[in-house]
Amino acid sequence: MLKFAANLSMLYPELAFLDRYEAAAADGFAGVECMFPYEAPAALVRERIDAAGVAQVLFNAPPGVAGRGERGLAALPGRRDEFQAGIELALSYATTLACPNVHVMAGLAPQGASREAMLDCYRENLDWAARQARSAGVNVLIEPINTRDIPGYFLNRQEDAHAVVQAVNATNLKVQMDLYHCQIVEGDVTARLRQYLPTGRVGHLQIAGVPLRQEPDRGELDYGWVFGVLRELGYDGWIGCEYRPAGATSSGLRWLAAARA
Repeated sequence: MLKFAANLSMLYPELAFLDRYEAAAADGFAGVECMFPYEAPAALVRERIDAAGVAQVLFNAPPGVAGRGERGLAALPGRRDEFQAGIELALSYATTLACPNVHVMAGLAPQGASREAMLDCYRENLDWAARQARSAGVNVLIEPINTRDIPGYFLNRQEDAHAVVQAVNATNLKVQMDLYHCQIVEGDVTARLRQYLPTGRVGHLQIAGVPLRQEPDRGELDYGWVFGVLRELGYDGWIGCEYRPAGATSSGLRWLAAARA
């Protein structure tokens, strides 16, 4: 059976962040993910996780200076100390939350920056992060993101993400494959799944309807077909539900019941 994790940064927006754990559990989610859990102490977040009886399966490392619109530091030369401090904070949360995956964002390419210099920095930082995470039993994930949602984001295509993972060659560095981003940038989603899932380099999937990033049963991408391909391929990892509900989250979950049928 496919395993779905509620993204608590997007679902249940009418509730305070910590109250979303219980709401997700009440709707039948066994796993949850979020972007940034740092607004609350890790011990308090763990209390809510345990009370709800769910597993925290993913969150993001700190993205840099949020007030400046930063979207990660991993590929930004000259920001290594900040990057490493962010990874240390993320791993401390991952340990407390028993979370197996941390998404490390690449960042926005500065005007006129050398892509080769950024790529060298990216690989070096990911190698360091993967070594730190390995001792904590955590996977580091990188995610190609479309440039319509995040203009200027450094990593956009699946093939580029897999090339980085292969170059770094760390067993706990994997690709976070968001099918919403993949459809916008590349299309041919099920062919990409057939190409990349068998490699073992995909550590997590995420879904949303395209193009409005709403429920998966809205838009141009047929997730009924996609879920059938995932079953065929024997995918047993988590599928993060990272979408903005069109209405109340719970009433929009008809697609989830159908996916589990």
